[in-house]
Order: sequence, then structure tokens, then C-alpha cells
Amino acid sequence: MGKIIAVVNQKGGVGKTTTAVNLGAYLAYLGKGVLLVDIDPQANATSGIGIDHKNLEHGIYESLIGQKPIYEIIKRTLQENFNVAPATISLAGAGIEMVHLDDREFRLEKILKEVRDEYDYIIVDGPPSLGLLTINSLVAADEVLIPVQSEYFALEGLGQLLNTIGLVQNNLKPNLSVMGAIITMYDSRNRLSESVMNELHQYFPNRVFRSIIPRSVRLAEAPSYGRSILHYDSKSKGAKAYERLAREIVDLEK
Repeated sequence: MGKIIAVVNQKGGVGKTTTAVNLGAYLAYLGKGVLLVDIDPQANATSGIGIDHKNLEHGIYESLIGQKPIYEIIKRTLQENFNVAPATISLAGAGIEMVHLDDREFRLEKILKEVRDEYDYIIVDGPPSLGLLTINSLVAADEVLIPVQSEYFALEGLGQLLNTIGLVQNNLKPNLSVMGAIITMYDSRNRLSESVMNELHQYFPNRVFRSIIPRSVRLAEAPSYGRSILHYDSKSKGAKAYERLAREIVDLEK
């Protein structure tokens, strides 16, 4: 049975989608079967992996509301072992439309059960908010990975996110756990980055990944070409960092 990892942070611009896409790519590179699930209405993970979401007839929205089984909307990427359940523009209204559906917090969990056995890892890229789509991500997940930007105000709102995770654990998914935090956009020349790292270790004792994602122009460029950093510049520092993160996560299973 595949492990479901929700990549979550309600703060935008912290490298959440970059982490979801590149972690998925490197897990597939290591021989794991990976499904990337994009439930962010901005569809950045979908376009960042090379799929034009504007021309898709169906996506994860249709699965969430029960119009299409998920296996009918899953697309292959250019990389072996790496598939995506894409987002489309229709997803923008899902948070409102799902309010009236039965078991609204469990819709994603339900549809992922249909394909869970086909993958080693399912990576869910949620929206930068704490709305119903993010709640669905948390309920569907086994573990939560939290990207944290190493900049001023990076930890602002982190307490709110942890509180939301606690509410989900207490009321909807008792066995949900926090896998850990991953530091993104790290600049070793900046003293503030080191300060944020030290504070993060207080939030997550023994649960901050050793891999640190650097601030990188190559990482920022890759999505505009519809590629993960593995296929855009595998020799870059960002690529090496995400490969180390993927290996760390695989090693957790041993």
C-alpha cells in the first residue's frame, strides 16, 4: 500500500509546489512508483510537470465531486514511474461546491483508495490556504511534509498550521502524523537563514530533514519549461538537494 504524503503550508511562496514536484521526480528516479496529486486551483504542479492544464477536459475536480473515477483522469509524465492527477481551472470553485457534499472532508481520501495500491508514494500538493481542499489533503494523508522558507516571517502562521493538523488528528484522522519540516530557499550567506533554521528545530525537535533546499535560479526556472529539476539541470545544487531529500524519505521506510 502506497504512502500518502501531503505537502502543506498555508503560506504561499515557500517552495511547496517545487518540493512536491521535485520530491516526486526523485522518488521516481529512485525506482519508486509515484503519483503527484495536484489539488491547488493554481495548477502549478500540473503545468510544472509539463501538462497544459488549460486544455484538459477533466482533472481532479471531477473525481472529487464524483463525476469521474480517478484512474480516468491520471496522466503520464515524461518520466517513467511518475504520473499526475492534474488540476484544472474547475478546481477553483471546488471548496465552495464541496461544502454541500456528504463526507466533504473525506472526498480525496476516498478516491485515492482506488489507486493507492498501484504506487509506492502519492504526493499531494495542496493550496496555500487552510480551506476544505487542504483539509482533504490532510485527511487523505498518512504524513505531512511542511516546507518552510528560511526568511523573515517564515514561521509566522506555522502555529496555525500545526493547530489545524491537531484538529484533523483529533476529529478526522487520528493516525495522521507530521513527517517533518524541510527548509527551503536557504541562503548560507544570510544570517537570518541560520536563525530561522534554529527556530525550526524548536518547533520540530528531531523532525527537521537534514537536506536543505538552497535558493536557486535553476529551481525557479525549471517549471517554466515544464520540467522537474531532475530533467532541467540534474547537476545543480537544487537537484542534489532534492535527491538527498528523496533518499532521506526512502530511508525512513527501512
